[in-house]
Amino acid sequence: QVQLAESGGGSVPAGGSLRLSCAASGYTRSTGFMGWFRQAPGKEREGVAVIYSASGNTYYTDSVKGRFTISQDNAKTTVYLQMSSLKPEDTAMYYCVTGRGSAWYVRGSIDYWGQGTQVTVSS
Repeated sequence: QVQLAESGGGSVPAGGSLRLSCAASGYTRSTGFMGWFRQAPGKEREGVAVIYSASGNTYYTDSVKGRFTISQDNAKTTVYLQMSSLKPEDTAMYYCVTGRGSAWYVRGSIDYWGQGTQVTVSS
């Protein structure tokens, strides 16, 4: 059973930075991806960023390109999301995920979800 443990959420003013971490246990897949989804109050859960374990290729939703950077450790069991130039609209619960397939942004591609970590950006 895969378990995902997120950390690093918090409250920052607009323009600030945060770094989220997600450590996976029981995860040995060499294919597929790890990454982050988020859900703001009253909105649909959306894919934010993923990194494919084998290739290292990264993908981002348009609204965070140039501001967020996803990376993984050498063991490929921990992923990080460096978030900079944060905006109030980035406020959401951020969920670490693992999944497979090319449609990473689709919830149906997700195999496992973490419990979530709250990010709050004040204006």
